[in-house]
Amino acid sequence: MAEEGCNCCRTKERSEKEYKDLINRLNRIEGQIRGIKGMVEKDAYCPDILIQVAAANAALNSFNKVLLANHIKTCVTNDIREGKEETVDELLATLQKLMK
Repeated sequence: MAEEGCNCCRTKERSEKEYKDLINRLNRIEGQIRGIKGMVEKDAYCPDILIQVAAANAALNSFNKVLLANHIKTCVTNDIREGKEETVDELLATLQKLMK
């Protein structure tokens, strides 16, 4: 998996399956957000909106878990094999940001 250059322009080649799975998840989340917006526009009852927001948050958390697992299994593992120990520090910094 190619990751080269500066942090601002690194990329990751994903398998077709991984790509499709991530895009499908994001499309569902996008639909949930549109649904929440529609509920607000239609003056839906607050608890009903909050429940849908919680569902969208859960979907985003699930997306993060899948993406993080793929990252560890590919990028992190490959970098460690290549002696790029700084990848572990990057992973730890990322985890700290996710746990805020």
